[in-house]
Amino acid sequence: MNKLTLSLSVVVLAGSLQWASAGDITGKVTLKGTPPPEITIPYDDTCSKLHPAIPTTRRYVVGKDNGLANVFVYISKGLEGKKFTAPTEVVELDQIGCNYNPYVFGVMVGQPVRIKNSDPLMHNIHALPTADGNTEFNFAETAQGDVNDTKWTDSIKAPEVMVKLKCDVHNWMYAYAGVQAHPFFAVTDADGNFKIANVPAGSYTLTAYHLKVHGINPGAAQDITVADSPVTANFTVEVPPPQ
Repeated sequence: MNKLTLSLSVVVLAGSLQWASAGDITGKVTLKGTPPPEITIPYDDTCSKLHPAIPTTRRYVVGKDNGLANVFVYISKGLEGKKFTAPTEVVELDQIGCNYNPYVFGVMVGQPVRIKNSDPLMHNIHALPTADGNTEFNFAETAQGDVNDTKWTDSIKAPEVMVKLKCDVHNWMYAYAGVQAHPFFAVTDADGNFKIANVPAGSYTLTAYHLKVHGINPGAAQDITVADSPVTANFTVEVPPPQ
């Protein structure tokens, strides 16, 4: 059985079934153009004490060679009719330093998500899904160390790119989740790199979606063919013009 590997910078999910032939998809998402400056977050006195540096938004996180972080990359076509068992490994969404961490993450439908408060103050977790089958939830974690293991799986039951979460107590706190019915997706790391492991052989459409670049649009897509050797799929996305 394949295992899921989760890190804060890169999320790589492998299939939970064994395949006669499978390959890895690796690549990089590069940003073209100059993004607008990040905005300084107006922390209150309590949150300021938790942050040694001046906090800013995370709309465009650009690394080496213009690699773009926080892009959700997933197979959007080619797996129709196939069923996959959700992994039991827990995805953790933490509230730390008056921010959500990770800012963008991926999860499979039915996979457990643990929502944790690492701050010595109250946070509120308000999910605003829009896909049919998903329902809004809203609850508070009042103390440091509070954990909730049930709200996500009770409410998020259908694929959606992206589920938005916010804190109603601190209006700068947001996180976004890419939810899929299969395990073949990833989130780009600080330099824009991604890897999706053990993809079954076949022809697919691979889509890369970034919150600010693509907005209400579906993202950048390309067709790929996976065999029993690694496949490279790079994307270049462009900063949209000012509106």
